[in-house]
Amino acid sequence: MTPEQDELRATVRKLLEREATPWPALVDIGVPALAIPEEHGGLGAGLTELRIVAEELGRVLADVPFLGSAVATQAVLATGDERLLPRLAEGAVAALAWTGEDGRWDAAACRGDLSTVDGRAHYVLDGDTASILLAVTEDGLYEVDPADADREHVPSLDETRHFATVTFDHAPARRLGPLDPGPLRDFACLVLAAEQTGAAARALELTVEYTQQRHQFGRPIGSFQALKHRMADLHVLVETARSAAYADLPAVAKVHCSEVLSEVTAEMIQLHGGIAITWEHPAHRYFKRAHSSSLLFGAPHHHLPRVRS
Repeated sequence: MTPEQDELRATVRKLLEREATPWPALVDIGVPALAIPEEHGGLGAGLTELRIVAEELGRVLADVPFLGSAVATQAVLATGDERLLPRLAEGAVAALAWTGEDGRWDAAACRGDLSTVDGRAHYVLDGDTASILLAVTEDGLYEVDPADADREHVPSLDETRHFATVTFDHAPARRLGPLDPGPLRDFACLVLAAEQTGAAARALELTVEYTQQRHQFGRPIGSFQALKHRMADLHVLVETARSAAYADLPAVAKVHCSEVLSEVTAEMIQLHGGIAITWEHPAHRYFKRAHSSSLLFGAPHHHLPRVRS
């Protein structure tokens, strides 16, 4: 990492430690503007900076609309249309209506005909509250006025991740331009993988802290050789997840980071045996995030053929 990237990480981490509702403060330091060119009010940064922010947000399971807006912004950038970029740079939350009920993200659930959009998209991140609503179709990317769509909030296992089902019934729309969903899904998988890595790292930190505090037979349970081995294995998993998240191998990152977060959080529950799952401890929240995020942008088994090819 460059000194500037290290400073970005430190700034975001301090902000998240300080702010109970961090999104306005993240907007103030330019997080939504990171990937937007400077001539449109952005900071002209790249994917690495987005992954750094995602990793820090994942550490604390921040309830912010970063992931959905980052992917929507990338979709806009891919079309070459510039009209929405200043609003996105200022922090307007964007939602991308994309996949069908099967949740594969390799085909568009909606249809466009240059001036209208029809169809129903599922698992739309922040789809019920976003001020900018975009629809992926085989004909390209469309902008639809949120008032012209039926947006229904869908409860999630992970309370910090907000989904909606969005229905378009001949909704008036503006076509932004052509869009290849393949590279967009790869981008989404890499940002998500960084978020999963941050969550896994923090889950392991909390587990190590707990095993140093809890005593059995007059000594910390973390001093027992069997537990040392288990936590050393988890450390290796987290480091390999970080390597995968920052490599430009989207399918590998999606599969490996999903599996790592699931395994680390399952071990977290086991090693917190005296606490298990309770509202008084965040272990259950990391466990829920693991299972929710493993299905986002395609389940691991949807990406495995690309890993093997």
